[in-house]
Amino acid sequence: MPTPDAPTFRRLLPEPAELTATELLAALEAPAEAGLERPYTVVNFVSSADGRAAFEGRSAPLSDPGDRAMFHGLRERVDAVFAGTGTMRAERYGRMVRDPARRQRRVAGGLAPDPLACVITRTGEVPLEIPLFADPDSRVVVFTARPFDTAGVQASLDTVLLDRGELTLTTMLRRLRSDYGVRTLLCEGGPTVFGALLHEDLVDELFLTVAPRLTGGGADPSPTAGPALAEPSALRLIWVVEREGTLFLRYARDR
Repeated sequence: MPTPDAPTFRRLLPEPAELTATELLAALEAPAEAGLERPYTVVNFVSSADGRAAFEGRSAPLSDPGDRAMFHGLRERVDAVFAGTGTMRAERYGRMVRDPARRQRRVAGGLAPDPLACVITRTGEVPLEIPLFADPDSRVVVFTARPFDTAGVQASLDTVLLDRGELTLTTMLRRLRSDYGVRTLLCEGGPTVFGALLHEDLVDELFLTVAPRLTGGGADPSPTAGPALAEPSALRLIWVVEREGTLFLRYARDR
């Protein structure tokens, strides 16, 4: 029977069904055609009905138990999680998988107990004050063009120092695949990171939660930020799920 931590979703497409997030995401894995050059990359975002990815700087006011179940369900399925430094700081990132049952399921499925946390920075500014870096059970890799002081960090931390010209998302993903064995990567934002992934043609799927809320404008961004693409990038709808008025859309890039 579903619990508050495992709410039921009503799948509308492709065929009606009542499912938990775990059941919905059970088949999420890197396809054989993903190749060996980079991880299969999925992006997860929540958006208000009027197209904002945050309210007063944070995504939490747009979230609900269903969105959180999907959020944690995605983390449970992937090898690594990537987020921008601004998102990590604003959302106060901590241990990637806090629920022991989820960690056990990961291990049973052949994954590490927690996904690798991935950060990229040109300036060497890393939010070392957030709980993630104080957690000795967490594994973090930082790709940077500048060294930074790691004193006080209790997480297992790797620093990959690259020339500024080499420090691209494409390089980061290739190194994650070749050096860390990452087959599936989850990007949690923010909008600038999502926009940059699109410009480097690195996005394979998008999980978009549309919250039944309006922000009424403001300075908060849409799910993508930065320069526009040369032309709109087409998506292919995989499924539509609903729970208490919130829509959950899963898309694949139509390559």
